[in-house]
Amino acid sequence: MTIVTTKKMQVVPALGILAAVFAVAACGGDGKSSNSDVSASPASATTTLPQGSESVDLKQADFTTTIDNPYWPMSPGSKWIYSETDSTGANQKVVIEVTDETKMIANGIEARVVRDTVTENGVPVEITDDWYAQDSDGNIWYLGEYVTNYENGKVVDHGGSFEAGVDGAQAGIAIPGNPEPGLTYRQEYYKGEAEDKAAVITVGEEQVQVPFGYFKDGILMTRDLVPTEPKVQELKFYAPDVGPLLSVHTDGAGGRAALVSFTPGR
Repeated sequence: MTIVTTKKMQVVPALGILAAVFAVAACGGDGKSSNSDVSASPASATTTLPQGSESVDLKQADFTTTIDNPYWPMSPGSKWIYSETDSTGANQKVVIEVTDETKMIANGIEARVVRDTVTENGVPVEITDDWYAQDSDGNIWYLGEYVTNYENGKVVDHGGSFEAGVDGAQAGIAIPGNPEPGLTYRQEYYKGEAEDKAAVITVGEEQVQVPFGYFKDGILMTRDLVPTEPKVQELKFYAPDVGPLLSVHTDGAGGRAALVSFTPGR
């Protein structure tokens, strides 16, 4: 396993998830009872990020496929492997790889293709091409996805796919360029299909331990909410110079994904 150590973080051999992480998940991330409200304390930032179904007019000149936001650096060749337990209790392996490929999105933005492969006992469950680009403020935009769903190892459909600029779909934010507690934003919008939104809960206050290591500095924690599924909430934790560490569903169905290994890109 590759262990990455930077000035911003400390990594030590993993022993499991910290009890504190479970406590955070159980109380909704802020020490209070969890509810369906995605908001947090008011942000001091003046950043305006997309909300709800509002349209955004994005200009290619403001975007790049070189994604270097420290909370999810997506240089080609980067690879993250996660151990995931889904809401049914099934154990799955998730591999996220940043490709050399780009795609011109219907809304006029060129995006980096990031491949997300989910398998169970070596058999594909879902393979998705996600499309991301970064703007001049460091915000990582999520521009859509092409999903291939499998059943018993065979392709069954492409449900869940959408592309910004097609059939009313709008781009959203994956990671803000300047995350501060209380900052809210939509992650994606395709009416009735993909309406996820999120809020920054804390920055630099959490400690997280996953199979890949122990992280204590600069952790970003967000809470995700799916308006089309009001009971679904998810806490996500990101480490500088690594990316997503852990996601924990706080709804009754449960489910979690933890980082097992990370290989930096070129």
